[in-house]
Amino acid sequence: MKINIISRISFLIGILFAAISCSDFLDEQDPSNLTPESFYTTEKHAESAIAAVYSDTRFIGNGAGIFSSNWQLLEAPTGTTTTETAQNSDLNNLYSLTYDANTGHIQNWWRGVYRVIANANLVIENVPGIPMDENYKSKILGEAHFLRAWAYFYAVRIWGDVPLILEPQTFSSTNFYPARNAQDEVYNQIVEDLKFAENVGLLWTDPSGRVSESAVKSLLSKVYLTMAGQPLNKGITYFDLAATKAKEVIDNAGSIDLFSTYKEVHDESLNNTVEHIFSIQYNAEVAENPMGNMFPNFKPVTYRGPSGTGSTIPTVDFYNSYEVGDLRAKDQEGYFYSTYYTNGSGASFDLGAPYIFKHFNVTANGTFGVSGTAKDNLNLPIIRFAEVLLIYAEADNEVNGPGQNAYDAFKKIRDRAQLTTPLLGAFDQVSFREAIWRERWHELCFEGITWFDMVRLRKVYNTTSNGFDDFVGHVNPNSNQALQNMHLLFPLTKSEMINNPNLRPQNPGYPGL
Repeated sequence: MKINIISRISFLIGILFAAISCSDFLDEQDPSNLTPESFYTTEKHAESAIAAVYSDTRFIGNGAGIFSSNWQLLEAPTGTTTTETAQNSDLNNLYSLTYDANTGHIQNWWRGVYRVIANANLVIENVPGIPMDENYKSKILGEAHFLRAWAYFYAVRIWGDVPLILEPQTFSSTNFYPARNAQDEVYNQIVEDLKFAENVGLLWTDPSGRVSESAVKSLLSKVYLTMAGQPLNKGITYFDLAATKAKEVIDNAGSIDLFSTYKEVHDESLNNTVEHIFSIQYNAEVAENPMGNMFPNFKPVTYRGPSGTGSTIPTVDFYNSYEVGDLRAKDQEGYFYSTYYTNGSGASFDLGAPYIFKHFNVTANGTFGVSGTAKDNLNLPIIRFAEVLLIYAEADNEVNGPGQNAYDAFKKIRDRAQLTTPLLGAFDQVSFREAIWRERWHELCFEGITWFDMVRLRKVYNTTSNGFDDFVGHVNPNSNQALQNMHLLFPLTKSEMINNPNLRPQNPGYPGL
């Protein structure tokens, strides 16, 4: 069962932030006369407010012009994907590494993360004063702190120094035109928010899709791993923190585990269970799964018939980089498909190339002899247990070198792929490090993770050599363009810098105003 997000916050966004009011999603009455003072008075108001923050997280799946979605910002520059259509100029610029301060996807991400932050700030500011069950109040506040941390974690990795806003903003706020805070400060706040959420008594797992304690610990391990690498480069201490936090999830897993098959990873009936630790919630009654741009261009793989945009498809080089026998590369068994059924349920036909199956919803789109429901309720995974296992393996290896526990976590990923793993003694710290990185590329692909690995490691997987290149100078095979220092951060958007001069200067390498 999902969160039934049927409420939203209407607000004046100004530059970054908002004065906000709330109403039921189905209420036709204009909500603009509501204010925080008149709204935050009951437990129901608190629930509506946190539901609005969850709803805002779906900006990742929103449209970014013709044949494109916001999530493609984090896939197109990696070199693991390409496009069949080339209809969207902003998306083309992301693929060719020529994006700039006017690129629509970047603008949408800025607005999206700061909307989550603004609404989370309203919950954190106003819910403590509501007379309601204290345990439930703590839970809601923990969720708000987690979601604020989640949004800032994207912001600081995308743009580096960003404004750190921790209170609701109005036109009368003294810092309505905020300057950028150093990345260290932003990361420290992310950790503080997650530690708060870790200690409010959340459920260990939550089948409704709300934030759980295991999700908090998992995200915290991911934050520590990132802080250990570039650009903060905090090293061994933070690798140790990452390993410790990931191990807490592994050792107390309970119902958390890897699915036995890859098909279960994208089975909508298994949303928010087993491997799925935290996901963005989708329900066709509110918003359908947004990964349709992974469908082949105008090929009849779903109940819609010949359709699809093909604007994110795997590069053949990346697909071919999987080891021989890797189940993840097997047609319709793993994360790719090269055949499917006409109109989703008819005769089998050859697609002519591999496409991404990881987010393909068989229930909604159909399978052989079974028509699709035409309602795509598949969630968008943000943290899977597979990533937690790989975080632990990588972080523990950095601290202790190859050890049995780290090896077991690494091997668990490969066992599901039906791959033979060399014995522990065959690895030294360097070879084990790179083996884990390769598993991250092959296991976590197309989930908005690979780009951030490239930035924190300053390394990029080379599909030809099966090794790793330095980030700067690596040539993306999808565009034949080399990554540069400037690509370690995305540019701030031109419109935001015009509206708020305190955001300047622009990130290095991009033109200023």
